[in-house]
Amino acid sequence: MPQRKQEVATHIAADFLTRCFAQGETIALLLKRESPSATLQRIVPLERALEPRYLCWLAHENSTGANIYVAANPLRVGSRKRTKESIAEVRHLYIDIDSDGEARIAALRASDAVPAPTAILSTSPNKYQTLWRVEGFDFERQESTLKLLAIAFGGDPACTDCNRVLRVPGFMNCKYVPAHRVTVEYPCDFVSNPDDFHLDIPASDAVLSLRGVARQMRRDKHTHSERDWAWVLHQLAHGKDAANLTHALASRRADKPNPHYYAQRTVDMASARLWMLEGAPINDVITLLEVRRRFEIPAALCYARAREIAETAQRMIARRKIA
Repeated sequence: MPQRKQEVATHIAADFLTRCFAQGETIALLLKRESPSATLQRIVPLERALEPRYLCWLAHENSTGANIYVAANPLRVGSRKRTKESIAEVRHLYIDIDSDGEARIAALRASDAVPAPTAILSTSPNKYQTLWRVEGFDFERQESTLKLLAIAFGGDPACTDCNRVLRVPGFMNCKYVPAHRVTVEYPCDFVSNPDDFHLDIPASDAVLSLRGVARQMRRDKHTHSERDWAWVLHQLAHGKDAANLTHALASRRADKPNPHYYAQRTVDMASARLWMLEGAPINDVITLLEVRRRFEIPAALCYARAREIAETAQRMIARRKIA
């Protein structure tokens, strides 16, 4: 890496780390190579990571193909591993946006459901990592809020662990050819608290992984979920009212952690599939789902949820046609 570019990279990285962490805190840095695959982790005090010599070493490793990451939250003093148990406190909320990045970042900026982010990282073309500096979150509340943020703004629903790592701006994203420099902007410098996020926090406990459910259904053709699915499809095809059907399914599945959420999701997914098979455009399906649940689901989530269900139903149909 040329000297001037290295100086710029290390300056940007140092500024980011200084904004994210406090003096005396312990942080975890991760260096990951794609080919050949190799991972190196360093757990060091912030002051060590900010030393010019240390930053130059990171820049050198990056120039030879290592991606540079940092854990989003500080670690307990004396930690040797980056486990959940070693995280000292919740410092950031974050979401990974890996598709439709420009549109989703625009929606996030315009939303009154969340405060302005502390930092927005452009990790590669049309892909972003968004951070909020926070206080007052315990680990359980952080995870539930991360799930809702992912639903509301199209983030990666798997990125909800307190020991999650983020790219360090200034360095190159070496997953691509040519490599992409990770950039950052700082929309605000406020520290947010739980009351600043106007999302339906209790509902997060009921967030389901559709892919996980689908895999389970494929493994076991006689699961309760599959029988529910077949029953709901049959009822909808014969004109059953969606609201009554949701209530009936929730009553049948009182064993679920959140029967009403499960019933809503199943009925809406089945409806979306049937509408599309009848030739309805995906935008019409999104509108129908949104209107159906507009009085039951917070406005900040309703459209994003409707879109995600419609897109999932569309993929289900496409996979069936291929098969």
